[in-house]
Amino acid sequence: MRPYEIVVIFDATLEDTVIRETTDKIGEYVRSKGGTTGRVDRWGKRNFAYEINHKTEGYYVIIEATGEPAVLAEVDRMLSLSDAVIRHRVLRQSERSVPVAK
Repeated sequence: MRPYEIVVIFDATLEDTVIRETTDKIGEYVRSKGGTTGRVDRWGKRNFAYEINHKTEGYYVIIEATGEPAVLAEVDRMLSLSDAVIRHRVLRQSERSVPVAK
């Protein structure tokens, strides 16, 4: 199991329920494949430095997760196919940067 950080930028015109459902769907998928999800940090709407797909703002969400590389590759594929997602990135975290629970 490896630690990952999933950064997703949703279309800012979407309703909060759609964003929450998509975020929950990601967490449920990771947990169903034996992984775990950690903190979900919702940054909210932010302006872009430049236009992306003719949009000037997006809704940012950051999800911490641990799982096998194949599971997170599937999450990456799911996000690339979603119409609600403007941009996303699945980042593998170094083992040392993950806080250890005592």
